[in-house]
Amino acid sequence: MRQIYIWQKEGWPNFRWDSAVLMDKLARVRNLQGQFTGVLEMLGFDMRSAASLEALTADITKSSEIEGVILDTHSVRSSIAKHLGLPVDLKGQESHYIDGIVQVMLDATHNANEKLTPERLFGWHAALFPSGYNGLYKISIGQWREGEEPMQVVSGAWGKQKVHYEAPPSSAMESEMRQFLDWINSDGEIDPVIKAAIAHLWFVAIHPFDDGNGRITRTITDMMLARADGMPQRFYSMSARICRRKNEYYEILEKTQRGDMDITPWLDWFLDTLMAALTDAQETVNRIIQKSKFWEEYRGVITNVRQIKIINLLWDGFDGKLTSSKYAKITKCSADTALNDINDLISKGVLIRNPGGGRSASYSLPPTL
Repeated sequence: MRQIYIWQKEGWPNFRWDSAVLMDKLARVRNLQGQFTGVLEMLGFDMRSAASLEALTADITKSSEIEGVILDTHSVRSSIAKHLGLPVDLKGQESHYIDGIVQVMLDATHNANEKLTPERLFGWHAALFPSGYNGLYKISIGQWREGEEPMQVVSGAWGKQKVHYEAPPSSAMESEMRQFLDWINSDGEIDPVIKAAIAHLWFVAIHPFDDGNGRITRTITDMMLARADGMPQRFYSMSARICRRKNEYYEILEKTQRGDMDITPWLDWFLDTLMAALTDAQETVNRIIQKSKFWEEYRGVITNVRQIKIINLLWDGFDGKLTSSKYAKITKCSADTALNDINDLISKGVLIRNPGGGRSASYSLPPTL
């Protein structure tokens, strides 16, 4: 029996949901947003910028990671900082590709209230595939997909593939996207957070591009959440939370795309994930506040630029464990100098040696800081 998908069901795309089921969670999301906004208003420019840099870095890297594309975190952070005019402790390699992705995110969020048009989406799509290729395969860039082949989401080895979803035919893209964009750009009575969740589902159901649909879906979601928040800066990352719940994400999407117009379970999952993202953001801001207080205490005590760079990296979330060899590589110093710097920081109570490790000892910030 042939599978019937949501866009083939009666009523598409007139989604419906049970507001009573979602009411409590939506109120909790709005409460968390309000609390978080209140905390942000108490922060100075530097701390707000640091929080935004953290969120944008996580959003861009994790949205790509969901699709199996691993970006260098330092390069992403450096690119964002450059575009926002912010300092960064450890610069990554220059990358036109990463710069393009960063510009897409900043356009989506800083210009959230501008109309979403085909031309704008085509520009975002072109930035994701500057070479015109997805791996070895040439794809259509900056236009809706074409051709007779069905657009399918599949998994498994060649010859044993499982079809999770089949999108509307390419011949329907113009009309499908016109309807979607008219809705996106219209004013209505739908709560902006609910509208962000619907936009996410609707766009990924249409799947209008040859590739990159998931990443553009999440970019649109960030744009809609920026509208919901009423601020261009991002301080929380939905993509980071989705990445941590990736299996659930694909499962709920598949179930919804095989269902009918009642999308209550999808909206419920989206609100849960958004609450978790807001909680993560509060923890990030708390860490940034702790970092600021740390430097108020130790600014006159630690003046070695190498040590300052390493400590800032530890506060910002160091990848893996800090060892003397990593210290030497990052700060471009000798092994002896690195060990001397580390021992000096230990004597000042700024670093501790982690248990075990033997000759490959590692170090971290004390939990009391």
